[in-house]
Amino acid sequence: MFALSWLAYASYYFGRKGWSVVKASMGRELALSQGALGAIDTCYLLAYALGQVPSGLWVDRFGPKRILVTGMLLSAAACALFAEQRALLLLCACFALNGLAQATGWPSCVSLATRSLRSSTGRGRALGLWSTCYQVGGVAATACATWLLAHYGFRAAFYGPALWLAAVGLVCALCLPRMAAEAPAQLRPELPSVTHESRSALRSARLYRYGTCYFCLKLVRYSLLFWLPYYLSTEAALDVSTSGYVSTAFEVGGVIGSVGLGALSDRHPHARAGFAAVSLSLLGAGLWAYAQTPLGASLSWHVGMLALLGALLYGPDALISGAAAQEAASPHAAGTAVGLVNGLGSLGALFQAGLILTVQQSYGWNGVFQAFVALSVLGALCLLPGAFRRPQ
Repeated sequence: MFALSWLAYASYYFGRKGWSVVKASMGRELALSQGALGAIDTCYLLAYALGQVPSGLWVDRFGPKRILVTGMLLSAAACALFAEQRALLLLCACFALNGLAQATGWPSCVSLATRSLRSSTGRGRALGLWSTCYQVGGVAATACATWLLAHYGFRAAFYGPALWLAAVGLVCALCLPRMAAEAPAQLRPELPSVTHESRSALRSARLYRYGTCYFCLKLVRYSLLFWLPYYLSTEAALDVSTSGYVSTAFEVGGVIGSVGLGALSDRHPHARAGFAAVSLSLLGAGLWAYAQTPLGASLSWHVGMLALLGALLYGPDALISGAAAQEAASPHAAGTAVGLVNGLGSLGALFQAGLILTVQQSYGWNGVFQAFVALSVLGALCLLPGAFRRPQ
């Protein structure tokens, strides 16, 4: 169950990363303006954000297996339909449908990963290791879409991932154990009702603080993921191919941070939010230091700093959206809690392009990094109330 949930969420990225790879080619071939391409982006991201909380509620009510398999098959169908369209309205509709389907991934897969653990002991380390799925999945999906685009055109970059998503969805349907199909109420009948606990989770001030922190964190993460190669090639005087390779150090460092901070937090599970706050504070300091990098700095400096920034960012990312969010709610409402936090965070991703373009034009890249510093500190401040307090 642990391995299949890891594979499933890594595979979800095949249904979303192809778009960023083929965007320029598709725009030229279908005569779509930058505004039209941005509209497709917005439709997907908005649907993805709005679908998180309902997906979490459905996971708690119907069990993660049903939601996972349904979401993967629906995303596969939406990707295939998207490749067939030429009109902007239909392209937006198909990718919005894909966003809703993709929103089922995080709540259902985190629920499955948690169920695979024998106890809550070591949850931070285990979920930190499991969270490498979206780093590995992102790299693999990008490579796959790039190869398909180069050899068979932009439509193949959607058909191929659609087939992969459908295949993994069917494997999950056939191979996930019966336990994966059960709702929390069936696993823990002695606990209060799902509906009551889900409503409590949706009113939890602690979860909304986590969600606000995750909004800031995800805004920084998506900005760096989408713009690092561009920044390295235009500001750091690296050639295009070198910029692409160097930017992967950010995600490589993220793997180390996810596992390391998760393992550290297992020693004091009540202080997971506190560990995340410290990491985000250090992230702010690291971003400020990286912004001072002079032109002509060595490759080793860029690689080392980006790996450090990735570790300091992905560590609290995995912790807040995984173990900490689940432990802030009843076991009956773990899916709702995860969906709420990830949904609020996903709203932050909507603003990454606007933040970069607006701030960069007015204040340059130094201003962009100062904005990242402010967001990191704000995220840390959101976690401070009760961050190191033992539960009653």
